[in-house]
Amino acid sequence: MPFEVRPAETQDIPALKNLMLQYIVDFYQSPRPEDDKLHNLITTLIQNEKGIQFVAQQETELIGFATLYFSFSTTRADKVTIMNDLFVAEKARGTEAATALFSACEAYTKTNGYAAMLWETAADNHRAQRFYEKMGSSPGGFITYSKESVPVT
Repeated sequence: MPFEVRPAETQDIPALKNLMLQYIVDFYQSPRPEDDKLHNLITTLIQNEKGIQFVAQQETELIGFATLYFSFSTTRADKVTIMNDLFVAEKARGTEAATALFSACEAYTKTNGYAAMLWETAADNHRAQRFYEKMGSSPGGFITYSKESVPVT
């Protein structure tokens, strides 16, 4: 079945929340975020000021999404996009939806004058690594670290 990729819109919020929860909780096995926080994130991305979210839609159902955040690179002395998420629902994998979402992110990056599109994936996500290599990408030379922020009391 054909699908379309487009920027997320306000009417997509309920279905997009569901997809994002599949990604966050089921796929990455991370804690479920508070509903208000997830809603605010999607709303922020729909405004296209700090980032943009693309959705893949098949008939009336959302089957995937990709998120670009806008940032800067000191070493490039230029603006970059960070593809923070690329997710396709399990039943829609193998449909070229991932390729179309990736291509939409790449086209947005080029069309809007960003120097590069950067992203990361889990070290054990070999399927994603094969996909990114198929898209003409290669692993970077950096190791990613993270540290949770602890609220100041």
